[in-house]
Amino acid sequence: MLDFLSTRRGFLRVGSASLLGLSLPELFRLRAEPAKAKSVIQLWMAGGPTQTDTFDPKPQAGEDFSGPFRGALATNVAGIQISTLLPLLAKQADKYTILRGMTHGNNAHETAAYIMQTGTMPSAELVYPAMGAIVALKKEYTGKLPPYITLTNPLGRFSEAGFLGNNYKTFAPGGDPNNANFRVQGLVPPRGMTEQRIAERRSLLHEVDALARAADKQDAFRGMDEFQQKAYSLILGDARQAFDLAKESDATRTRYGRNQYGQSCLLARRLVEAGVPFVTVNDGGWDTHKDNFETMRRKLPIQDAAVAALLSDLSERGLLASTIVTWYGEFGRTPRIANEAPWFGGRHHWAAAFSAIVAGGGFKGGAVVGATDARGENVRDRPVYPWDFAASVYKLLGIDPNGKLPHPQGCVAYVSPGTGGQLTEIM
Repeated sequence: MLDFLSTRRGFLRVGSASLLGLSLPELFRLRAEPAKAKSVIQLWMAGGPTQTDTFDPKPQAGEDFSGPFRGALATNVAGIQISTLLPLLAKQADKYTILRGMTHGNNAHETAAYIMQTGTMPSAELVYPAMGAIVALKKEYTGKLPPYITLTNPLGRFSEAGFLGNNYKTFAPGGDPNNANFRVQGLVPPRGMTEQRIAERRSLLHEVDALARAADKQDAFRGMDEFQQKAYSLILGDARQAFDLAKESDATRTRYGRNQYGQSCLLARRLVEAGVPFVTVNDGGWDTHKDNFETMRRKLPIQDAAVAALLSDLSERGLLASTIVTWYGEFGRTPRIANEAPWFGGRHHWAAAFSAIVAGGGFKGGAVVGATDARGENVRDRPVYPWDFAASVYKLLGIDPNGKLPHPQGCVAYVSPGTGGQLTEIM
């Protein structure tokens, strides 16, 4: 493990060194234009995906590390190889960059999710908001849809609104977009709504059509609180059209994959097309302490079809240049396989070195940043820290990483805290 990650002060010192010692434009090979991105699609792999079975294969490391996945697949970019279970993404490698040097050193799900979602280390002083909440605050968005949407269930593990408060919680519609009866069912309650009140309001959904016909919409809205107005505006108003996957062709839906994840990725494309600045697709099941390889054989083809379709679809529609797409979880998995009982071929938590994917919005495709050692256990070249990553995304969105955030108690809080707001310019 990385001993220097044992303290917050030590970790921030390393982060500062990475910012001052490396040019982040070079590190991420960013294009020069500032504020190029308008939206972010964050593909969140909850539980922590295995890097050596996805985007950093180590077929020469031996069976104790590669297991049954002994090969690697060449991509459409010379010199870049990924998992043999990702053939469609291999054909799209010119559209994304693989960050093989991601690291933060914390192996606890809750803390690691907080670190990766907020781009900062936890502290007793400040509970930071997720990147989506900060984008919702900072982007000048006037659309009818919520500015921060999670498909389809909340992230869990931590409060994504942090000190910004419940008004910046993500909108999570619930349900399965692959279901023919999928509809916007409700909101994650922004003001401590009780389960009973939520259930009561959801029970009215079957009466919505009758309500729309029988009453003037504005009259119907009178007397509703903000939660109700937002929910009913989505159900009754024009904004609901963005959630209507029936408007997509059968060929497009099949291309993404007729499953919850694939249709969620398609829905994410529709939402950024409608102007939503931050969309998270929340995909669980990556905590593969057991049955890692069986799980990968099941999940990776689903990922392959959906993410490849998303990248090509955004590109074909002229949206990739203005949409950042990211793929990562809270950490990676142990390069050495746990073959002993009771794991029998599992991989455990590993935050010393793991991979992330970035594409679009100013990130240049067809590259690999950083490298791990021969077994994938530690970063050998160009570590990438969560605040480096977050600051780069903010900069491309036209959000100043050194800017301040409002705090209810007046505490000083920066968009990308890094080393107390002292971030080197990255563009």
